[in-house]
Amino acid sequence: MATKPSIPKGTRDFSPIEMARRNYIFDTIRKAFHLFGFQQIETPAMENLSTLMGKYGEEGDKLLFKIQNSGDYFKGLTDEELLSRNAAKLASKFCEKGLRYDLTVPFARYVVMHREELSFPFKRYQIQPVWRADRPQKGRYREFYQCDADIIGNNSLINEVELIQLIDYVFEKLNIRVAIKLNNRKVLAGIADVIGEPEKIIDITVAIDKIDKIGLDGVIAELKSKEISDESIEKLLPILKAQGSNEEKMQILAQTLSGNAIGEKGVEELQFILDTIKSVGIKSTLDIDLTLARGLNYYTGAILEVKALDVAIGSITGGGRYDNLTGVFGMDGMSGVGISFGADRIYDVMNQLELYPQEAMQTTKVMFVNFGEKEAMHSLQIIGELRKAGISAELFPSSDKMKKQMGYANNKAIPFVAIIGEQEMTDGTVALKNMTTGEQQSVKAEELKNILA
Repeated sequence: MATKPSIPKGTRDFSPIEMARRNYIFDTIRKAFHLFGFQQIETPAMENLSTLMGKYGEEGDKLLFKIQNSGDYFKGLTDEELLSRNAAKLASKFCEKGLRYDLTVPFARYVVMHREELSFPFKRYQIQPVWRADRPQKGRYREFYQCDADIIGNNSLINEVELIQLIDYVFEKLNIRVAIKLNNRKVLAGIADVIGEPEKIIDITVAIDKIDKIGLDGVIAELKSKEISDESIEKLLPILKAQGSNEEKMQILAQTLSGNAIGEKGVEELQFILDTIKSVGIKSTLDIDLTLARGLNYYTGAILEVKALDVAIGSITGGGRYDNLTGVFGMDGMSGVGISFGADRIYDVMNQLELYPQEAMQTTKVMFVNFGEKEAMHSLQIIGELRKAGISAELFPSSDKMKKQMGYANNKAIPFVAIIGEQEMTDGTVALKNMTTGEQQSVKAEELKNILA
């Protein structure tokens, strides 16, 4: 007996119904991107490893899917290297490419390669899959889509405000209640400085970014494992435990970071964003979250994440300011800020809450029953007119039993079935059956598109 085929863990097949739901999400986000003035680009699924490595921190580098070179990839390797069984070193020898980990680093590479063709500030969006060699679990996949929007070539904080407004707009359209969490990497750098551990900023941010997963005790244990002193951890605890309103948290930051230049700059940036959002207004909750760190090394200013309020799942959108990203590709001084909608997690949230409108699920508005060649040819003419009017219509391809044809319409959730027999052909009418109510009426063929529109 043949082995049943399977797919890699952390990947998924999607049925027609699932694709209709996913496309509803993608279309909603895409329309929002256009509404806010973003232009679409695409980049290859694979990039040179030299483009990807070192941009996501040590943990991120471990999650890169590497692509084995074609041909004799052992060429140039010594027997000693092969026998060493050093996986990382060997991979660096016979893997020159990798699947993209996110869309931001490839975007930075794109900007550097195409800078002469672009007008700055450049507002771009991408909707493409990314891959991570992560451990699959609920809400975490090895292959998933990101929907990114970035503004590069301008350092105004108005850009951060616009992206928060964009997030609010998208989730209002999707009918998902969310909280937008906001922090600033300058604030975190200032805190690391104030507690006496400025050189440990990466270790500190990586640890506190896991607080939702491993809890405060887990964060403390990880900080200790990175040789951060008990005294420094003690100074950090009031920040990690901070509660209350945004105003109260901002007061804690202002007091803690008083006299620290980079920390005060971060507080100033946060305050501007809070004040401007309060002025323009959004429907979502905007919360200062002092434990928000986002582990990626390239963030330098405002950072944000979005949490669904009605479903227990990880962040469904994230992003931030990155002032130095293009510098690693030879283009210094190019500031940018961006966000990424996690389409797969949004999809899971909408499935759990059953938020899809009925019209998003429909693929065909009306199916014509096939009674034979004459009736089929007559139906195809009417179908052609309906399609010209933008109404999705199809003819059952063969003159099978009525039960089979109606079963097909039911299985596809087609709301209307059109029946044309000899009498209808003579009268120029169509018997139109509403599959939801079961009601059937005789209508003139030329009126059909007005009824179905």
